[in-house]
Formats: sequence, C-alpha cells, structure tokens
Amino acid sequence: MAPVPVARALRLPIIAVMAALALSGCMNTTGPVAIAQPPGDLDSMAYGQTYAAAPVADASGGGAISAMRSAFAASPRGYVAPVPAVYAVPGEPVRYDSGYHLDAGDRLRVVVYGQEGLTNTYAIDAAGAITMPLIGTVPARGRTPAGLASEISAKLRNGFIREPSVAVEIEAYRPFFILGEVAAPGQYPYVPNMTVESAIAIAGGFSPRAKRDSVTLTHTDASGSGRFVVPLGTPIGPGNTVFVTERWF
Repeated sequence: MAPVPVARALRLPIIAVMAALALSGCMNTTGPVAIAQPPGDLDSMAYGQTYAAAPVADASGGGAISAMRSAFAASPRGYVAPVPAVYAVPGEPVRYDSGYHLDAGDRLRVVVYGQEGLTNTYAIDAAGAITMPLIGTVPARGRTPAGLASEISAKLRNGFIREPSVAVEIEAYRPFFILGEVAAPGQYPYVPNMTVESAIAIAGGFSPRAKRDSVTLTHTDASGSGRFVVPLGTPIGPGNTVFVTERWF
C-alpha cells in the first residue's frame, strides 16, 4: 500500500511542469493577439448581430479586412451605384441626303414661311407632280427636295410673293414591293434603313419553297431601272421591288 501515495505525490509536480512549459510557449508567440471589440459596420450589416465579435487583428494595421471596411465606408451601406445603360431612343426618321430623287408616292411637307394657306402636306401623284394653291401643278419626279423647293419659290415669285422662303421635307417615302415566295406578298410602307431581310420579315417571312440565300432586287431611279441578284443584307430604297424566287430542290 505504500507505493500508491508516492505515485500520487509525483504526478502533481509533473503536471505543474507541463503547464508551465505550455504557458511559456504561448508567451513567446510573436503573432497578433485576438482582441474582442464591438461589431463593425460590415458585421452588423451582414448579420444584424448585437453581441461583440472577435476579429483577428492585423499586425500591419491594413490588410484585406481594413481595405474592405474602407471601401464600404467610402460608399454608403456598401452599395456601388451601377452605370446606367444607354439605349437608343427612336427620334426623327433617318432621312435621305439632299441627293434623294422624288417620285410618285412620296408624301411631302411643303413649308412656305409666313403663308399658312400654302404650307401643307402634298403627295406626288402618278404623273410625278404636286398641286398647290396659286401656282397649280409643280413637277416633282426626279427632283431633289431642295430642287423642288427652288422650283416652288420661282413660281411663287412670278407674280404672287415678292421673296418667298420655301422648305420641302419628306414626310413619308413611297412604298416598296415584295413578290414571290413570301407569306404575304404585296405593297408595304417604306421605312428608312431597310434591308432585303427586314422587307421579307415585314411580308411574313419566307414560304416553304423559297430560295433563302439571295433574292432579285429591282431598283428604279432617274437614270432607269436595274435588276440585280443580291444577298439578304442588301439595303433597299423606296419604290424598290424585292422578288423571292422558288428553290429547285
């Protein structure tokens, strides 16, 4: 029975020595010490907690956490305003330049400054002319808008208005035509910047038998008419005729 008390007596000093060594190792640690502090803005914003947190201190005074806090502090509530997207807003229709030649079916806005009775919308008839008060018929086919304005001014100056000021704008272009293997062939209003592909879409798309890689485009201007085989991305103009042929296989 005597050895038992001796063993117990030796156990206590051994435990004390081990504890002292462990404490000594902790005291020699050179790393940062964790310090409890109230929750920062990030913690309260992310978790909504009210108890104290214990973040790891940054020995250099900076680091990722400090950088993140600075970024959120610079932007209220950590929100960065997005850059607004820019969208193209449809405005006035895209007009042809001054070289556009008028023809039957074009609808014009003729403005005679100071003369409300003459300012009006006029359509070019099948004969290629417009009819205005006082001066009657004015040929328009083949003229540019500026050329037609000069012609109207000359007629008004001839015994009606001493110094007329006239402007001519295209209010609506003459229609285009689409024929052949489309769902709804016919005549449609022309929209500026149209292509063959958009014209086919307006006509309901290809029929099941259509040849889809190219079409025949007929263009008519002051110099005459021409017929061309063109791809789908080809621009078309007012009065053009698009013909979609049938495929053979």
